[in-house]
Amino acid sequence: MRTPSWMLAAAALAIAAPLAAQTVEAGVAAWQHGDYDRAVAAWQPLAAHGDADAAFNLGHAYRLGRGVPRDMATAERYYRQAAEAGHVEAQAMYGLLLFQDGRRQEAMPFVQRAAEHGDPRAQYVYGTALFNGDLAPRDWPRAYAYMSRAAGAGLPYAQTQLAEMDRSIPEADKVRGRAIAPTLASPAPIQVAAASPPPRPAQPAQPAQPARIATTYVPPSTPPQPQPRPTAPHPAHRAEPAAHAPTPTPSGRWRVQLGAFSSQANARAAWNQVNARLPGLQPTYARAGAIVRLQAGPLASRDAATRACAAARQACFPVAP
Repeated sequence: MRTPSWMLAAAALAIAAPLAAQTVEAGVAAWQHGDYDRAVAAWQPLAAHGDADAAFNLGHAYRLGRGVPRDMATAERYYRQAAEAGHVEAQAMYGLLLFQDGRRQEAMPFVQRAAEHGDPRAQYVYGTALFNGDLAPRDWPRAYAYMSRAAGAGLPYAQTQLAEMDRSIPEADKVRGRAIAPTLASPAPIQVAAASPPPRPAQPAQPAQPARIATTYVPPSTPPQPQPRPTAPHPAHRAEPAAHAPTPTPSGRWRVQLGAFSSQANARAAWNQVNARLPGLQPTYARAGAIVRLQAGPLASRDAATRACAAARQACFPVAP
């Protein structure tokens, strides 16, 4: 007896569904063992059909140049696809990449959504924006609440900035912030992995539920900045920069804090990346326990410090005298 064609089609769909559901996990397994070509081949068709995990993973591949040529524009497109589908890690990744690229206003809707869903890096940036009142309406109780959650998740930058907020925010606002903090979404773990895949174990353990997200380095909310995009070679003869009047030396007792780092060398490297945007300011490297705070000044007022933070184009906040 000949089987009707519609029954064959239904059977094919029934078989294909679980296989397709495993394709993302198979790609993750290939990625973790260094088989990037195979991982990309597994994710591309699923991303084309709207799978947010596959799109997020392809963002990693294109950002790092693994299995495909490095292409930040394509990486951002895949991160955005996943972010718009509600993928929390993609919202954080895409928002932070935009933020660190200087597209801060464009970044904030994604950073805010990731913060509201509990990503500590996004909570740190969003809390800073709420404190400064530049990229979001100023709201010190909510700023304190978000920074508290990020600090509680173990983010060193947030712990340092929370200590600064403790000195700057009125007690009544801190009390309200402490009441808000428990109502916010619980932080998700920060995924950080080495740039190269781990060695293949002799007998890898099989998790009950295979991972659907390829772990890779994710940027913190402060420097280091994302890797630069490829640029065309410089011509043999470059025009000399136009002469300009020297920048007046700022004065005052205000400063801006540009991050907290595990070593002074890292803080100095971060300053070298941002100092051209803050002419006339001088860095200071203040050690607080195991952390080195990168601050710059002097500045005459809070408004001047807020303008300096805007010019820095990264997470930053004023430090009072």
